[in-house]
Amino acid sequence: MPIHVVAIDQGTTSSRAIVFRDDLTIAGLAQEEFPQHYPAPGHVEHDPEDLWRTTLATLRAAVAKAGVTAVDIAAIGITNQRETTLVWDRATGEAIHRAIVWQDRRTADTCAALKAGGAEPLVAARTGLLLDPYFSATKIARILDEVPGARARAEEGRLAFGTVDCWLAWRLTGGRVHATDATNASRTALFDIHRGVWDEELCRLFRVPMALLPEVRDSAADYGVTTADVLGAPVAIRGIAGDQQAATVGQACFTPGMMKSTYGTGCFALLVTGETAVASKNRLLTTVAYQLGGRRTYALEGAIFIAGAAVQWLRDGLGLVAHASETGRMAAESDPAQDVRFVPAFVGLGAPWWDAEARGALYGLTRGTTAKEIARAALESVGQQTADLIEAMRRDWGGEARTVLRVDGGMTASDWTMQFLADILDAPVDRPVIRETTALGAAYLAGLSAGVLPDPETFARTWTLDRRFTPEMDESVRAAKRASWRDAVRRTLTAT
Repeated sequence: MPIHVVAIDQGTTSSRAIVFRDDLTIAGLAQEEFPQHYPAPGHVEHDPEDLWRTTLATLRAAVAKAGVTAVDIAAIGITNQRETTLVWDRATGEAIHRAIVWQDRRTADTCAALKAGGAEPLVAARTGLLLDPYFSATKIARILDEVPGARARAEEGRLAFGTVDCWLAWRLTGGRVHATDATNASRTALFDIHRGVWDEELCRLFRVPMALLPEVRDSAADYGVTTADVLGAPVAIRGIAGDQQAATVGQACFTPGMMKSTYGTGCFALLVTGETAVASKNRLLTTVAYQLGGRRTYALEGAIFIAGAAVQWLRDGLGLVAHASETGRMAAESDPAQDVRFVPAFVGLGAPWWDAEARGALYGLTRGTTAKEIARAALESVGQQTADLIEAMRRDWGGEARTVLRVDGGMTASDWTMQFLADILDAPVDRPVIRETTALGAAYLAGLSAGVLPDPETFARTWTLDRRFTPEMDESVRAAKRASWRDAVRRTLTAT
């Protein structure tokens, strides 16, 4: 039997598992959605048991579809929605609160108060992040404050914190491993990305007891073995990376200056900067791209909170489309004379604006506006936001960023959207043959650690192009669209 590597891909709206053969082709895949909880405006939660239940179910289903058993699996890799925050009881393994999701904005006032108190320069210098509800630190403190007795239990070492990867590793190993990797740690606002350690001063600032925190390991490392009941026999867990960093690995972005952008619920663009942690002057994030052999590789990151979620809103919220795939055709058939713009700030605006209070808005509506123009505006908003990020990255990186953008995620299936992206960026957009790059990155890290997959340079040569989208838009049209978009963003920010 060939050697297999399994990737657990635990996302914001669904859990997936993919079994890869040793040639990195897919042998089996399973996916299951789970409920989203919105207890108040701006609040987004997950039931931790839903995350565990769907992960376990899809892991078992994917292995069954691949026709393999535990003895045929060299290793498991985990990739996950980042920043989403869980706190659980070390003795029982039960979460003390629903997971607070990365999209959640309930700690905006806390972040604003810390910022007003002058804390943001310290946070940025140590972590590469900004003061925003997006990150885990204020979410942890909120849970400890809301659950009776939780803060005292945390200080006594009776509770554990983890991002979703850490929670799953804990459950998969029967509570024997409480560890995360450097990429996930770098998204908490508690981790010094330069020294590679949890920062005591930041923990005091955010009121997070250090006894809660997991051990931080390499992205390709030993994370223990699963209990026998998971797959019938123990299987090694040998890799962990946050979803955007895993996609960076899956896209083989190992050379400084390479860029990738992932289009899922949100959109996340990363520019690899190598062993240099570039401090952004344009309100981007400096983050750990991956850590191998104790050496950290850094990246600049821009985060867009709403990408594919805008299309979901058209379908589920407004009922304008029955299927997300319809939007590309509708956009192609829309009236180009109508300048309809959509700023999808449902949960605030991310990089480079970072306005937690901004809310979504449609501009340019007329009596002639139809669902087609609104669908086009939703798709264009993804390209426009990406252009904002890439422009900021190039300014921070000194203009040396490569002009080709590698893309992945569900929205890349839309040729119309990818062509607009190339047009508005005025740069080529490369879509790979293997679009499951997040899972591929997790599988590769696990296989690398287990010694069954090759070094990064050899792995990079396996990356294969499906289609390159090249710019076709006239420069005057591009300039007009960019100016119109900036006007819409300005109006949205002013409205808050």
